[in-house]
Amino acid sequence: MQGFALFRLPYATDYTLLSGQVHEVLSCAELSGRQGFVIAPFAPSAERPVLIISPDRVEGNCDDFDPVELAAITDASADSRSDYHIDFANFHAHLMNGDFQKLVLSRSICLPRQPHDTPLQLFQRACRKYPRMMITLVGTERSGLWLAATPEILLSGSGAQWQTVALAGTMPYADDVTWSDKNIQEQRYVATYVTEQLEQFTNSFTEDGPHTIRAGHLAHLRSDFHFTLSHTQHIGRLLQALHPTPAVCGLPKQEAFRFILNNEHHDRSYYSGFMGSLFVQGQTNLFVTLRCMQIFTDGYRLYAGGGLLKDSDEHQEWLETETKLDTMRNIIFHV
Repeated sequence: MQGFALFRLPYATDYTLLSGQVHEVLSCAELSGRQGFVIAPFAPSAERPVLIISPDRVEGNCDDFDPVELAAITDASADSRSDYHIDFANFHAHLMNGDFQKLVLSRSICLPRQPHDTPLQLFQRACRKYPRMMITLVGTERSGLWLAATPEILLSGSGAQWQTVALAGTMPYADDVTWSDKNIQEQRYVATYVTEQLEQFTNSFTEDGPHTIRAGHLAHLRSDFHFTLSHTQHIGRLLQALHPTPAVCGLPKQEAFRFILNNEHHDRSYYSGFMGSLFVQGQTNLFVTLRCMQIFTDGYRLYAGGGLLKDSDEHQEWLETETKLDTMRNIIFHV
């Protein structure tokens, strides 16, 4: 099975095409000792494995590359407002009962394909519109074809120098963003979690933040963690510890993870997993798969979610998902 990944790092002017044989593993831990472009789902399984595209071919600025869509939408139904209402009530009740500190509730929508738009054109449009984000167009027979424009680093670095972030909280971008207590608390949960995971792998790290960052029309709170790793042969264990972070899952992690799988109305698939290069040309750049959509021959499925705490308001959380969906909608409709 062959696959490809076309990607452009944040603030970069060039993009890279990587293609080759696709390999499958069933957990992030099995990424230790691997090299290539990784496509990991929210919940790795035999049905949704972690995929690694071996870098048989690595090129830059392949403007004539035009991937073909891999499948038609088999189920064009999408989460309705009533589905979200049911899920929110369920999730929020468990937060109020003290079962969880945080839960992330997500949803998806389907839109028809726009005539004459190719996947490559959508990718190039995203690169122009979102210079601060990681833009990825990736396709395999197993995963389907995905476009993502994400601001969240899961793990990046080379040699002994590495970085991750704690990113949470969302508001429309403005020059003078004022963060609510809910957003600040949500981001602090993620930062504390990242700190606890890093302490298992290194005793040399620094935290900078939180500070406001811009991601298209949105603002987020972000803390940057820089750390050293004396060896990287067990990098899969670090990824297993970090993913999924509370930014896309919840706390406590394992209990929230199981609750989401059992209670969300839709299958997240590769949304809220992670994508990126792992030791390709000496560099690792893995990003959480946010602000994304799967591209089909006849339509698009867009994904978005938001973190819920005890004091979350359903209407405000719904509006936040609508705003996040606009990241891909704006690419589709040339906004």
